[in-house]
Amino acid sequence: MIDRNRLRELPHSPGVYIYRNGGGKIIYIGKANNLRRRVTSYFRADAEPKVRAIVRSLRHIDYVLALNENEALVIERQLINRYKPYYNSMWRDDKSYPYLKLSLNEDFPRLFFTRKLAQDGSEYFGPYPQLGPIKNTLRWLQKMFGWRPCALEFDSGLLPPLNKVKSCLYFQTGRCPGPCMGKISPEDYRKQINELRLFLKGKYSNLKRLWEQEMQHASHELNYEKAASLRDRIITLERIDEKITVRELKPEDLAASLKITEALEELKNVLGLAQLPVIIEGFDISNISGTESVGSMVRFHNARPDKDNYRRFKIRTITGSNDVAMIKEVVYRRYRRLSDEEKMLPDLILIDGGKSQLSAAMEAMGSLKLKIPTVSLAKKQEEIYMPGQPAPLKLPRNSPALHTLQAVRDEAHRFAISYHRLRRSRNMLNAATK
Repeated sequence: MIDRNRLRELPHSPGVYIYRNGGGKIIYIGKANNLRRRVTSYFRADAEPKVRAIVRSLRHIDYVLALNENEALVIERQLINRYKPYYNSMWRDDKSYPYLKLSLNEDFPRLFFTRKLAQDGSEYFGPYPQLGPIKNTLRWLQKMFGWRPCALEFDSGLLPPLNKVKSCLYFQTGRCPGPCMGKISPEDYRKQINELRLFLKGKYSNLKRLWEQEMQHASHELNYEKAASLRDRIITLERIDEKITVRELKPEDLAASLKITEALEELKNVLGLAQLPVIIEGFDISNISGTESVGSMVRFHNARPDKDNYRRFKIRTITGSNDVAMIKEVVYRRYRRLSDEEKMLPDLILIDGGKSQLSAAMEAMGSLKLKIPTVSLAKKQEEIYMPGQPAPLKLPRNSPALHTLQAVRDEAHRFAISYHRLRRSRNMLNAATK
């Protein structure tokens, strides 16, 4: 989503614009004689498909000013050769890239890949230059919106024989609502498809309002399970619908920005995460012999401290020196509150400690029925513990991913100690006063 007022921050000057996705990765680089006019053109309602494909992934706009259009051309070439954004490569070759086809000409529409565009009453979305990420997105959308994944031909007036479809694995595993068996009406099925269309068109605000109405209705009907499911959808949607940022960038700043992106991409790969860990929250405990026990939570956004979202915890339920139990309490309190307030959850949780501390954090989230990727980082050997893995992961000491985890862990440790010292100082002052 773009705030038109942010576009007005762009100058009417020559320069190079740099588009990034939510993880900070550069996806497209272009030049312009008038930056504001060129960038604004990407957000027109009649923009061509390849432009809409870029805008769907766009979350951050950087720009570099140039003296004239010729200098902008030189800077653009240098940056493209260095960073090789995939949309620049995509438009340069003559490959046929896949689209998503929504077969609206059927009573029970399907969503699937195609490389051919036809005037057949269907709706097309794309193109998509990278098939892997969109396949992962498609699996996620399937779980959320539940269309039929099969190519069986039938309509609402003539369903297939029951003995032909009753053993369908898609239906038995919950991946299909079962229109071929009459398990869902054409009206209810079409309602789900209309919600899917809103999502694919990027009309997140409309979809959010619709889901909020459904959630209130479900709560009124005491259908709390459905209301909780809709709440989780809304939280996810809010994360996707983050505002697009605009900033001026000096050419030399690009290298540092790219290093952050590379570190997050490595972290995603080594931990097997579904998406870049743009938001990481780290936890630590501080106490001396079980006295004045406190916990800390720090948040990093794009590998940088987000100090406005740091939190401190005074341990309430644990007496004595039991760091493991304290981690469980702090993690539970943090994410119970985020869930109750329907706030955005992190992409990754980091616990300062080893296997026991990790298990305690997982127990806390299990009691909240939350599934957030979580790891712990033990000091000395810098071993990374992951749920379900018997042996810890050891990354090279020069690994950017390890450096990112260390930065989060060390900041959580610093913040916990500072809070612990503050409480001790207050107690000593109170005792002296008495």
